[in-house]
Amino acid sequence: MDQKHLEMLLERLKHHPSPRADLEQYSTPAVIAADILYLALGLEDIVDNKVVDLGCGTGIFAIGAKILGAKEAVGVDIDHTAIEVGIQNAEEVGADVRFERMSVLKFDEKCDTTVQNPPFGAQKKHADVPFITKALSIAPVVYSLHLSKTEDFIAKEADLLGARITHTKNYKFLIPYTHPFHKKKDKGFDVTLFRLVGRKHG
Repeated sequence: MDQKHLEMLLERLKHHPSPRADLEQYSTPAVIAADILYLALGLEDIVDNKVVDLGCGTGIFAIGAKILGAKEAVGVDIDHTAIEVGIQNAEEVGADVRFERMSVLKFDEKCDTTVQNPPFGAQKKHADVPFITKALSIAPVVYSLHLSKTEDFIAKEADLLGARITHTKNYKFLIPYTHPFHKKKDKGFDVTLFRLVGRKHG
């Protein structure tokens, strides 16, 4: 499946019906998810690998990874509704994805690759740090989206965790009006994808 067709398929996935502001539950746009997954595909981080999506929401990365040839795809989220919708989404497109309802901090299964869109920290500063820490503890390769303005901070955190940044890519992340505190109909963030590799892995 080429990137455009993957994007079109991911566009069909249902979003969270009532996203929680405290968990910063924003759906990753299909165009961004497809682009990230195709970058990972090109770097041989998807096919025949176990891929985990931490804080998976309704499962866009896990489902996309499985469609692109992941040996196993797992979505982890603490929110019951997100998991339910994720299961429905996977069934709808015929993707064999396992979903686990739990805090990402309690998920300890080793995998080959994690792909994640953690909280940006808009509601709670540095809310994304535990996601980076957990991802690097279970996988040698991590793809993670963060606010672009935090790039220096992410680089320092990665270094402290014994990882290096091998690739970055910038996106405009548009968020539809989903919470009362949003002042505009569509709120946009400048975000950066970081590909992190643990030093002991390369």
